[in-house]
Amino acid sequence: MQKLIKRRAAPSSPLSGTGLPPLLERLYAVRGVSQVQELDLTLKRLFKPTMKGLEEAAAILADAVVADARLLIVGDFDADGATSSALSVLALHAMGARHVDFLVPNRFEYGYGLTPEIVEVAAGYQPDVIITVDNGISSLAGVAAAQQLGIAVVVTDHHLPGAQLPQAEAIVNPNQPGCEFPSKNLAGVGVIFYVMNALKNELVNIGWFKELGVEPPNMANYLDLVALGTVADVVPLDSNNRILVEQGLRRIRAGVARPGILALLEVAGRAKERLVASDLGFAIGPRLNAAGRLDDMSIGIQCLLTDNPVQARELAAELDGFNRDRKAIESGMQREAFAMLDILQVNDDEDMPWGLCLYDASWHQGVIGILASRIKDRFHRPVIVFADSDEGEIKGSARSIPGLHIRDALDAVAARHPELLQKFGGHAMAAGMSIKADHYQDFCHAFDSEIKRQLCADDLQAVLLSDGELEPAEFALDLAHQLRDAGPWGQQFPEPLFDGDFYVVEQRIVGEKHLKLLLAVDEARQQLIDAIAFNVDTALWPNSGASKLRLAYKLNVNEYRGRESVQLLVDYIEAL
Repeated sequence: MQKLIKRRAAPSSPLSGTGLPPLLERLYAVRGVSQVQELDLTLKRLFKPTMKGLEEAAAILADAVVADARLLIVGDFDADGATSSALSVLALHAMGARHVDFLVPNRFEYGYGLTPEIVEVAAGYQPDVIITVDNGISSLAGVAAAQQLGIAVVVTDHHLPGAQLPQAEAIVNPNQPGCEFPSKNLAGVGVIFYVMNALKNELVNIGWFKELGVEPPNMANYLDLVALGTVADVVPLDSNNRILVEQGLRRIRAGVARPGILALLEVAGRAKERLVASDLGFAIGPRLNAAGRLDDMSIGIQCLLTDNPVQARELAAELDGFNRDRKAIESGMQREAFAMLDILQVNDDEDMPWGLCLYDASWHQGVIGILASRIKDRFHRPVIVFADSDEGEIKGSARSIPGLHIRDALDAVAARHPELLQKFGGHAMAAGMSIKADHYQDFCHAFDSEIKRQLCADDLQAVLLSDGELEPAEFALDLAHQLRDAGPWGQQFPEPLFDGDFYVVEQRIVGEKHLKLLLAVDEARQQLIDAIAFNVDTALWPNSGASKLRLAYKLNVNEYRGRESVQLLVDYIEAL
């Protein structure tokens, strides 16, 4: 669909006089940076550990470590859950805990979180304490089931809580009521990083490490995992998260990282020395996630845990294979979904539901979230894609657009139609749910009605926010390097996006569906620049009738055979 390019309003920069280049001053100002200290991404500026429940959790875990208790980590089956699980196991072992296991529910058998069913499995490990990572805040029944078996539960999570909290021995979640921690945007791995750091401090205070005759672990050693989980979970990069991500990136670039992360970069063809935050999100994260989507996330966690580079490469290759399989499955599902939409004749925006639901019994449950995201990007409206589950239920994965909090929308549907939703949970932009298969049509109508209550027609117009037009002299390698190094960029702290009109010199497809362009900045074609648009519609491009284009693009450094050059990464292309 056609997108509207809007240029960000340029406020008077509070950073003037700081010595920053004027373009960077403006870019930072429109992203909410109000003082130069916010650009100091050293660890000394991390928010203090003031999370509610942190002291209680640290005390419980310290007692467990000293008592040689059995600890079981129960994680989630995505990259945030995998990094959270790996960090917990590594840190606890480094603090002298001898009995630490991890368990990730298989999404196809048990679903998400600490359910009573997964507690039955967990009981086989005979744990004294269960520590949830990246889940647990909605696990009321699971926590109760564990406690009935005499197992204490420490919940660490970042998801939004419901009306009632589980009665765990301790809960650490910056989004729980009464928590005054300034950043509500920590990923699950960020939360457990704070918990493990508090545990280390508690053990220092009681003289545990002196008793063992060892040095306390350096918690900075785990920042590579924190950076990966934070970026892969697409949480907002507020100032605190930017510090965590930047410090992790620096360690990975220096080669001071888990062998599994370095091996995943290797199979993805990314050089660690030039690593940026988007590489974590688009190269490593999907390979980790593929294990949880198609098989068992334990493989991903083992890749992050191993100290053996040879084993790390073997596991990374296995994860890379899962990711290729995932792409093939997703591609087939996309074709079926778009064919389904064509049959329904909903390409006309007036006919299309505002809240779009799709279901096919053959679709892979582990890939529906990606499919929902692809459809959302194409049609710019909230989307839920369903696949078969079991016992007459279907599971849905939802993706939203700016202006609609998808979990709150589902909550409103549940309030109006309490019979429709079996369970649901999630964030502002993504959510998951289960409904009875025979309620599907009723749910579709209820969801569409709720979206129409909360949005207006203008919300369904896709908008790209641009940082303006670059001058011809700014298509330069030094500026491209400067912008790359000015991050980390990510969710709610977006990488600079520019727009402008260009003249087409050459256009061709490379790979299967990537459009390679040679563009002229001026009509006289005195200044030429390379550009690439990934995953274009090959029915539309190349376009022999297009001599002039409007682009929204990022300024990028392209390296080929040791030579660097400027390249535009095209986010949006429109023939003029």
